[in-house]
Amino acid sequence: MKAISYSRYGGPEVLEYGEVPEPKVGPDSVLVRVRAAAVNPVDWKCREGYLDGMFETVFPVVPGWDVSGVVVRPGVSVTEYAEGDEVIGYVREDFLCRGTFAEYVAAPVRTLARKPRSLSFEEAAGLPLAGLTAYQVLVKALGVKRGETVLVHAAAGGVGSIAVQLARHFGARVIGTASERNHDYVRKLGGEPVSYGEGLADRVRGLAPEGVDAAFDTVGGDALQASAALLSAGGRLASIADPDVLTYGGRYTWVRPDAEDLRKLSDLADQGALSVHVDAAYPLQRAADAHRHSQEGRTRGKVVVTVAAED
Repeated sequence: MKAISYSRYGGPEVLEYGEVPEPKVGPDSVLVRVRAAAVNPVDWKCREGYLDGMFETVFPVVPGWDVSGVVVRPGVSVTEYAEGDEVIGYVREDFLCRGTFAEYVAAPVRTLARKPRSLSFEEAAGLPLAGLTAYQVLVKALGVKRGETVLVHAAAGGVGSIAVQLARHFGARVIGTASERNHDYVRKLGGEPVSYGEGLADRVRGLAPEGVDAAFDTVGGDALQASAALLSAGGRLASIADPDVLTYGGRYTWVRPDAEDLRKLSDLADQGALSVHVDAAYPLQRAADAHRHSQEGRTRGKVVVTVAAED
């Protein structure tokens, strides 16, 4: 099958398009014909070797954890899915080797849910990792409740844009940091935008004089420090970007595959509560350009790669 792979750590130039063996399908997995796969910052961090201390790496590595596609063949013990079912998945294993930037991926059923009917394959590919991250932080780490005020950093990005929509669905008020060019987008999502940079705390205080009940940090550094200072009495703090959050009494979180959480996100998308904005889509052959786009750090929503459908 055709796939993107890399045989050593490095920049986007190490990504190669070519033939790799089709994956074997274990008893608890399904073979998925990939239609689209989203790019996430973790993809290029893995490619550059930043997570070598966390994941065993088996070269050559096919990158990518997000996928949307069609089931081709279920494993022998799989009853949840049948040939032809449209699915999405956060297909992360405990080692780096068999990713989603390929024509086919063998996906464990624990990583899958049915694709939202209301989303295109490209949009649906951007939901799993970002959506699960936002959901698990808001629900399980922060316990956001109706009537609370939540601060979301990078509110126009992949995780942040979904976090804004979810928090609003849960009945919270959302203040979201974003660049000026993305303020209208954040308003469209239901958030109240504030600009990054010097004076951020004062701008947030102008909207929430008593502080915020919960803060969701996706940036780290100064943003994390400002978030801690903006918490009201009893406020909660979580970060997916900076383990120093622990020094402020907050939660450092890492998303995990969860089929039930992913099913809830799919249902919310079909109910109209969630949308995914695709900032750019690249054909599989141009996955290096998709990585470069993501690495620039100014993405609105998601960057995806697409795999042509078979005739």
